[in-house]
Amino acid sequence: MASSSWFLAISLATAQATFAAAGGQVAESTPPHSGFLNTSDTGLTTPAPKKPAIALTPEMRGDIFMAEKRFREAAEMYGSNATGSALMLNKTGIAYHQMLQLSIAEKYYKAALRVDPKYSEAVNNLGTVYYAKKSYRRAISQYKKALRLTPEAASVWSNLGTGYFARKDYEHAAEAWQTALKLDPEVFESRSTHGVLLQERSVEERAKYHYYMAQTYAKAGQNDRAVQYIRKALEEGFKERKKIEDDPAFASIKDLPEFKELMASEPRVL
Repeated sequence: MASSSWFLAISLATAQATFAAAGGQVAESTPPHSGFLNTSDTGLTTPAPKKPAIALTPEMRGDIFMAEKRFREAAEMYGSNATGSALMLNKTGIAYHQMLQLSIAEKYYKAALRVDPKYSEAVNNLGTVYYAKKSYRRAISQYKKALRLTPEAASVWSNLGTGYFARKDYEHAAEAWQTALKLDPEVFESRSTHGVLLQERSVEERAKYHYYMAQTYAKAGQNDRAVQYIRKALEEGFKERKKIEDDPAFASIKDLPEFKELMASEPRVL
């Protein structure tokens, strides 16, 4: 099933750390040594001890497949070891979600919740399935349920705002986004959470979305990003330039040279 999503965030940090720990090639901060330890007191050298090999668990292998965007292999690796594990069932769902196999993803998220009804990440991810299917009311319900379990989850607040935005409830969308930004100033810029929670940024009215993002950043005092998102809104075809100039949310940035230059220019519509 096709999805309108232009971003589903999943953390690769865990997988990359796993890969490095398992002997993957990573940048080193110190030059490599010769493989021998210098015993200067005797003038002799002895072989450096070898690091013990780390056995990769099925979850580690699945994480590596996800990092490499080999979602089919990741789904098979997670799924073959998912019995009774809410974490692995949820990760299996994410792998299918990335392949846009939403009904299968939904099945795994629900299976994870049967194992652990309070697993907020799976609740949130189930909400992103409903969002992708344009069942926005059900998505919002799931996001609210996830927030009752983990009220400090910035990504879920972001998802809640996006759900409201899809229903054209811009007031509640803005409130949710402002809460998300207070909890995590990088929530809308980072592409990762903790590897088990999806952040939905699929919107149809992208110009208006960027306008409201600019408002959110301006109210938070992040002026550079406010100007950046105004530019994005204009590039996406936002035509109400006068509305931007008169918006009280932008009062703190009206005198910035970047803002004045942007209002005087004609950004190329993408």
